[in-house]
Amino acid sequence: MEKFSYVNAKSVNQVPTLLDNSWENTKVIAGGTDLVGEMKDYIETPKKLVNLKTIPDLDKIEVKTSGVTIGALVTLSELADHSEVQENYGVLAQAAAAVATPQIRNVGTVGGNLCQRPRCWYYRDPDTICLKKGGDTCYALSGLNKYHAIFGGGPVYIVHPSDVAPALVSLGASVTIQGTNGDRTILLEEFFVLPDLNPQRENVLEPNEIITQIHIPKPQPSARSLYIKIREKGSFDFALVSVAAVFEINGQKCQNASIVLGGVAPIPWRSRGAEAELKGQTIIEETAKAAGRIAIKDADPLSDNAYKVQLTENIIYRAAMTAIA
Repeated sequence: MEKFSYVNAKSVNQVPTLLDNSWENTKVIAGGTDLVGEMKDYIETPKKLVNLKTIPDLDKIEVKTSGVTIGALVTLSELADHSEVQENYGVLAQAAAAVATPQIRNVGTVGGNLCQRPRCWYYRDPDTICLKKGGDTCYALSGLNKYHAIFGGGPVYIVHPSDVAPALVSLGASVTIQGTNGDRTILLEEFFVLPDLNPQRENVLEPNEIITQIHIPKPQPSARSLYIKIREKGSFDFALVSVAAVFEINGQKCQNASIVLGGVAPIPWRSRGAEAELKGQTIIEETAKAAGRIAIKDADPLSDNAYKVQLTENIIYRAAMTAIA
């Protein structure tokens, strides 16, 4: 790990002034569960770290009649264990509980989980200068790509590693970003960017911006939500394929659906085809299977990850049938 200076931020407004106009020199740190590992492996070598944990009031969950506001420094354990989140935003509580290990959830933050970098082994190899790190080649395209994208890939084929992100997108969440010109709020679905727009970044944040809050509107009374994660091993692992789903159901009839996949694309992948297939339909085995088939229509697997296509089809079927169980 290279030497670096360390600054405790005192307020949200102060943070942009402490940051740099480039990604290389200065980084923000909260839980540090991803960044510290990158620094130890010399993937990131910042000259300065800005500690966000010293900023007051960013570690609170505020329940309102219109929904819930989650501070970016709320830990994943706090989110998973919060009674209001468990009762009305079940998909989010389940997704937060599925992240890593209890030890990591106790220090990892919601904001950090949304902004974590990809797990691609070429990106994580300090000796490989891939396209994601400023090189000219995505080695996964012709190399080892078992865990890579089947949707939205090119010119980089990473998958977004977050469990919480698909859940928040499925709930219609928005995110507040603080920068040098004040704050702005955008839909979380618009926060993430595909690599054809910027192969070296995964979201719209500028080097001197941070996430401060996430806002979730209160679901309809008829909403049922769930998170399903398929991983290679039963313990701590990232998703091979996951689904965050919110269904508005009357009896067995689906009035509306929000279905977001994880582990299959460089961003949380909204399956609008599956949503449209289920909307207005009675959920039975036939319609659930049809939704799964529609979801994989545009899949474009690489040499080693075609298995994800079948998993995606099956996980959407499983989510729809679970919603009416």
